[in-house]
Amino acid sequence: MRLPDIASTHDPLLASELAQAIDNKTKPLGSLGALETLARQIGLIQQTTRVALHKPAILVFAADHGVVAEGVSAYPQSVTWQMVENFLSRGAAINVFARQNGCALQIIDAGVNHDFGKRAALMDCKVARGTANFAEQPAMSWAECAAALAHGMRIVGNLEGNVIGFGEMGIGNTTAAAALMHKLTGVPVADCVGAGTGLSAEGVLHKQSVIEAAVALHGEMSEPLDILATFGGFEIAMIVGAMLKAAERRMVLLIDGFIVSSALLVAARMQPAILDYCVFSHCSDEAGHARMLEHFNASPLLNLGLRLGEGTGCALALPLLHAAVNFLGEMATFQSARVAGQSA
Repeated sequence: MRLPDIASTHDPLLASELAQAIDNKTKPLGSLGALETLARQIGLIQQTTRVALHKPAILVFAADHGVVAEGVSAYPQSVTWQMVENFLSRGAAINVFARQNGCALQIIDAGVNHDFGKRAALMDCKVARGTANFAEQPAMSWAECAAALAHGMRIVGNLEGNVIGFGEMGIGNTTAAAALMHKLTGVPVADCVGAGTGLSAEGVLHKQSVIEAAVALHGEMSEPLDILATFGGFEIAMIVGAMLKAAERRMVLLIDGFIVSSALLVAARMQPAILDYCVFSHCSDEAGHARMLEHFNASPLLNLGLRLGEGTGCALALPLLHAAVNFLGEMATFQSARVAGQSA
């Protein structure tokens, strides 16, 4: 399987042209703050000063996790498929936020432990009915991990737009994400784990002990795909593949919260230049996400105390991308304003 090769967006000449275009707008220098940084980033991604966003989409990948058998979630595994049904009924938060912001939404069954049958609104990419319990054995075989990566790449390869957000659903996936975070950043497990779906303090400590025991069981490893296959989930692996393909296509990548950021840890270890394409939508309230953002040296657009997942942060941040693109494309320059004044 060939993985995408991602080019850096570094372009000093274009960066200078973008800075000049932004600074010449009718405003004090730097007065639009993070929107100016965002406009420059989008320009470098799209390789132009005439930036545009079209057909933004959010992909929500759903899958189950065998590690739920260790009692690491406040909710039973069946909630995963029930939430997928909620997505398909257009009743979840991500449905509301995507709808209000004119964003296409695609739900993908990456590996849910449930038979949905043929559903027009559900993309069936099920690798298996959930991963194995990584407290006892690797979560995925190499073949399963490769299949998930390939599905993610194929899905993005068929998209028409140039902006993509990533969401997820999977009971137990904060445990997988915390394990990935620990292995890929070296941050102690205690600083990676959080309440997830609402664990008590005692439950968080239990989750920590499960991860620590699993890390000891599987021993040392450094290759990112080995770490992904051992501790990840099918939805996380598909997001990794989707991210890599999206960056190869020079799309703007909207990064959601803790789970999606754990997928980015894997992708960035493989292709560091992917970070040039990433816009971090928000800082999740899930313990560990702020440390992940520090690892990426990232400045999130929003900080709303969210910890829902589903890609909700991406949908809420999308209007800020439009604002950055629109001011660069539509706001008057001092020169055009003078010409307009002279002709009035």
